[in-house]
Amino acid sequence: MMYPLKFRPILKTLVWGGEKIAPFKGIETGQHNIGESWELSGVKGNESVVANGPLAGKTITELISEYRESLLGRANWEKTGTEFPLLVKFIDARQDLSIQVHPDDELAARRHNGSKGKTEMWYVVSADKDAHLMSGLSRKITPEEYVARVGNNTITEVLHDYKVSRGDVFFLPAGRIHSIGSGSFIAEIQQTSDITYRIYDFGRLGLDGKPRELHTELAKDAIDYSVEDDYRTHYTEKKNEETVLVDCKYFTTSLLEIDRPFFKDLSALDSFLIVICTAGKGELTDNEGHRESLRQGETVLIPASTASLTVTPDGPMTLLTSFV
Repeated sequence: MMYPLKFRPILKTLVWGGEKIAPFKGIETGQHNIGESWELSGVKGNESVVANGPLAGKTITELISEYRESLLGRANWEKTGTEFPLLVKFIDARQDLSIQVHPDDELAARRHNGSKGKTEMWYVVSADKDAHLMSGLSRKITPEEYVARVGNNTITEVLHDYKVSRGDVFFLPAGRIHSIGSGSFIAEIQQTSDITYRIYDFGRLGLDGKPRELHTELAKDAIDYSVEDDYRTHYTEKKNEETVLVDCKYFTTSLLEIDRPFFKDLSALDSFLIVICTAGKGELTDNEGHRESLRQGETVLIPASTASLTVTPDGPMTLLTSFV
């Protein structure tokens, strides 16, 4: 019998990492420069492990092998097999992350032994006064100009740079140049892929004291050189109603700001549902009567066999939900 599942966070120490993740998630850690907390991951070598209930200690891959469509949904099981299709992270940027780009499915499969590409989205959980991020080209450039600008340290001059605050959303299809800027605390939902082409790293040294590798030529063919006027996702927030933020072929993500119980019918979904709490606390109850607490910094996986879910907040609560 399936029930709401929590997982142990996978903490990543990174040169640009900050100090917000541990207190945000309410965990004790002696690690410094924690840049990422992988909340739910099927990436090989970084597979999430169940933290609650009788399935505690099992990896997400083991669960899928055992429960198949009951966990994933029939269409997802037939398409992705034992690989969980999404990767959920919290990201804390004390410094600017490298400017980077990710390949699409076709390029990733060709270059990286059949791997998936990486389309993702960002939701700004919190932001310092001067927090910013970069997303997309601000004007048309050629692949040759891109290479030249990386070489002469002017690539940032042709990128959109946004000042950000809580609740800002950015959709990043594969091929879009981007960088999370200092002071940004982000929830990221993406395809299950860890393929990143680092374009520019501000002359920074890695944790080993050496310059980090750049992937200038690999990125050249991965970049989408088209230009848009505004790369920010605009939406109207509705209290106690789901607001769809991103709806693409890889995932659908919604925002839920509630201060009273919220009921969600899942009977026709044919997919798991990920619930991420970015503020507040409360309780989840499924149609079988299983209850699970949920507080800021926690992520819960609702199996596809779940017919309905009720979220009962203890005061104001902010959630992101995502499914495939």
